[in-house]
Amino acid sequence: MNLPISLTLLRIFFVPLLVVLLLTKGHNMDLWAVGVFLLAAATDLFDGYLARKRGQITTLGILLDPIADKLLVSSALISLVELRLIPAWMVVIIVGREFAVTGLRGIASAEGFALEASELGKTKMVFQVVAITVIALEPRYPRMHPLGQLLLWAVVAFALVSAVQYFWSFWRKLDVRLKRSPLRPLVTLRVGGKQKKEKEDVAAQ
Repeated sequence: MNLPISLTLLRIFFVPLLVVLLLTKGHNMDLWAVGVFLLAAATDLFDGYLARKRGQITTLGILLDPIADKLLVSSALISLVELRLIPAWMVVIIVGREFAVTGLRGIASAEGFALEASELGKTKMVFQVVAITVIALEPRYPRMHPLGQLLLWAVVAFALVSAVQYFWSFWRKLDVRLKRSPLRPLVTLRVGGKQKKEKEDVAAQ
């Protein structure tokens, strides 16, 4: 196991610790929770950087990295809903978008092409980290509430716009693939005095 994958796994292991710290009332628990969250988010930057620098980009790392990100962000947002710091409907949109894009990437992989991470998606991740940090500190610093709400609305906006971008990219690439691999027209075969229709896929020539 290489270092980038170890950092990705560490981010996953931080998830239950983060939830416990966020939901436990005690002296400076919110500060500990924010510290763990930021440390976990930082591993997202380092694992990708190290993987590219060391030439250690692997299939396992490509699969685990987005899963770790979604687990970290989703667990933090759901915990903040439990603390009544953010409305549930916003979290449903954000988390639902993550599931939709993940499913879309799975379909794209099955169809033989990949959906690269978009700049909007990366920007959304940055806003998510900042928004969660600010909102988690709101009970300690009430004046941060307007900023936290503004950042949360920005996350929702980026989530919706980037989702549309991913779906548009998917349909465009799927259309190109279908044009390169057209379907043969239906042909009629006579078998035992009965007609039988078949359709075959062929690669474009």
